[in-house]
Amino acid sequence: IVGNAGLYYTCYQLSRMGWNVMPTSRNARGIDIVAYNNKGSCFKGIQVKSLSNRDPVPIGNSLDKIIGDFWVIVNYVLEKPNAFIMLSSEVKEKANRREKDGRVSYWMGSVTYDRDEYREAWDRIGRGDKEEQ
Repeated sequence: IVGNAGLYYTCYQLSRMGWNVMPTSRNARGIDIVAYNNKGSCFKGIQVKSLSNRDPVPIGNSLDKIIGDFWVIVNYVLEKPNAFIMLSSEVKEKANRREKDGRVSYWMGSVTYDRDEYREAWDRIGRGDKEEQ
């Protein structure tokens, strides 16, 4: 439920900005949303990470799982959603690495993503109803 709430909250916000949005299959690896402008000339791939509180964001065992154009992290998704919009390159750059018992995992702490520069920064994605992208 937390994942669905974050996904559809993100779709709602993008739709308000003029983007046509299509969630991908929930069990597919990769991007969660394909957004395209009114002319169909500009596409954005978006990954969504949904959290019920202000937890770290799990990334997985490889930075190769960070794909698409943007990451939208939505915390407190079931209460009062806060969205943080980051470039995928920023997520890769700021990810923390941990190795324990020979297993590697990557994550991003809340102090890394919960910053004013990312908070509700939907303008980083742009508008889908603008003539130029």
